[in-house]
Amino acid sequence: MKYKCCKNTKSNKEISNAAGLLGIIAEENRLKILCVLKKGERCVCDIWQDLGIAENLASHHLKVLRKAGLIHSRKEGLKVIYSINKNNIGKFNSLLNKFLSK
Repeated sequence: MKYKCCKNTKSNKEISNAAGLLGIIAEENRLKILCVLKKGERCVCDIWQDLGIAENLASHHLKVLRKAGLIHSRKEGLKVIYSINKNNIGKFNSLLNKFLSK
């Protein structure tokens, strides 16, 4: 039986993309990182301390978020500065609204 709930979506690919992104941010530390970055740019040295996790674990989660296109990174001297990718977050938000709004 085909899933008919989301008739307004362009394709099953949108559902798959949304599910993939939801899976990424379903990890608690990744969601916390997005919340931290919502307040402004931060380096990994600040992020891991704010979250109370190991630096290598924070770096791993940042890599996953960056690969998914949810955050940006840039070098500033020896530090890597991370920020929210507002454009992609906005697209993701719009996509979710297609599924969740009437």
